[in-house]
Amino acid sequence: MKRASILVILALLGGAGVLALGGGLHGASPAAGTPAAASGAPIAGVPGASEVPGSSALGPVATPTPTPTPTPTVSATPAPAAGLADVPIVPIVQFQSALEDVVLADAATALAGTSSRFSGLLLVRAESPAILAALGLAQAPRTSLTLVADADALATALAANRGRLGFLRADAVGPAVRALTWRGSALFGVDRVASVAAWPLTARLPTAAHAFAPSRLWTVAAAGDIMLDRGVYRETILQGRGVDFPFGGGRAAVTGHRCCTSFGWPIPLTRRLGNAGAVREIVAGADLAFANHEGPAPVDARYHTSGTVFTFDQRLLAGVDRAGFDWVSLANNHIGDAGSRGVLETITALDRLGIRHGGAGRNATAARAPTTFAVGGVKVAVLGRDAIAARYWAGAATVGSAGLVRDQVVADIRAAKAAGADVVIVYPHWGVEYHATPTAGQRALAKAMIDAGADLIIGNHVHWAAAMEVYKGKPIWYGLGNFVFDQTWSEPTQQGLLLELTFSGRTLVQARIHPLEILDSSQPNLLDPAGGGTVVMGQVFGASKGLLPW
Repeated sequence: MKRASILVILALLGGAGVLALGGGLHGASPAAGTPAAASGAPIAGVPGASEVPGSSALGPVATPTPTPTPTPTVSATPAPAAGLADVPIVPIVQFQSALEDVVLADAATALAGTSSRFSGLLLVRAESPAILAALGLAQAPRTSLTLVADADALATALAANRGRLGFLRADAVGPAVRALTWRGSALFGVDRVASVAAWPLTARLPTAAHAFAPSRLWTVAAAGDIMLDRGVYRETILQGRGVDFPFGGGRAAVTGHRCCTSFGWPIPLTRRLGNAGAVREIVAGADLAFANHEGPAPVDARYHTSGTVFTFDQRLLAGVDRAGFDWVSLANNHIGDAGSRGVLETITALDRLGIRHGGAGRNATAARAPTTFAVGGVKVAVLGRDAIAARYWAGAATVGSAGLVRDQVVADIRAAKAAGADVVIVYPHWGVEYHATPTAGQRALAKAMIDAGADLIIGNHVHWAAAMEVYKGKPIWYGLGNFVFDQTWSEPTQQGLLLELTFSGRTLVQARIHPLEILDSSQPNLLDPAGGGTVVMGQVFGASKGLLPW
């Protein structure tokens, strides 16, 4: 959403390089708000964790029914104490979970070991009395409760057993876990509550150095490839659906498959579920929204019915603008399809609409310059780079795109940091089309960029939802797949990802991945992560095997 103040810095950078190739609670409870005395054996692989009898590191196990013992009463509303405050707590699951929402019954049954959704409940030991009191479960049976030392140990325990439910104070939530909604409210993301007072779940806990405040969070929506020619032009202009149609998608379901395309591949049967505009709400609701602009928009654009040369009618850029995109990358293998003049005319058209851009310009210095935004009290720099079409790269005095040259991009990232950028995001165009697994060259280059200071890498080009990796705590998305595109000849090309990233200051605290299905050759729609979206996410996490600790 274009509400961030924007500065554009032109970094005069040199350097050359080579292109990187394509203790548990049982029986008695301490008073709420005080550390719990834990007992039990350590959980394998989870330092500082302990188990309640009747559960295991992999979930509840059958045990003889114990003789009930009296449980001292714990007040559901602990008395105020020095250094305590009403702290928002959040239900969490493992990062790769497809769950989105839980209710109180989920917590109660997970704790009791009777849940059909969860194999147990995970809490930080010192916080467990207050959290159980806040949930109204201070005196509930604790057949399947696991206590761990801290937030990091909780994330590790969730990764070891993805079937568990946890609760954590909001200021301790990080991207390795997935924060869920509670009673339909969200504490992170574009639809987050405006204040702690509006959040329905708090516990009396020790205050933190920096109290959690939703108002201090900021968000990024990141999309894949936008292509406005061929089938997209047909639907928007020739069929009269209008320039806003591609960005007005709602929710969809995959109901089956039919055989087959001319390539012999089955494609999904789909059904619209309503909620039109849901995709736009994420993009426009984000503080910053990015995408890859997969081609030029020259003054004399020509409609192509087929082929791989693209030119976009400038009228369609109004749809990109009204969707809420703040920045687009022009560093890709199609930006030069209308020649040097087409590159410059695209830049002029985007400038006229106020859509920022990067990765191409009238010379290499302009093409390599970062675009800088001020948002959430931090400075964010974004760089676009292309590793595919060297013939379109800009020179010292020639128009073109910014090449993904290792020494150059490393220097540019360092320069952006030196110029005051708190967060640096790189949008590379790279990889092998129609492959979800990154090459060794991509992985090495991604690590070099993070070593240089990059905080996020969000790649495109392969037209598939591709692998994800975490290096030094920094996420790398190797490909988000198609966003607005007309590749209807296979299931993976009709699907993609929309990222919804939440930051607190310069720190990424949540990364939500929305799977998409493209309908009518042009319009991305949200898939249920636990429904039709399992195919997309299965492809991503399958390709990420060994790369993703979250």
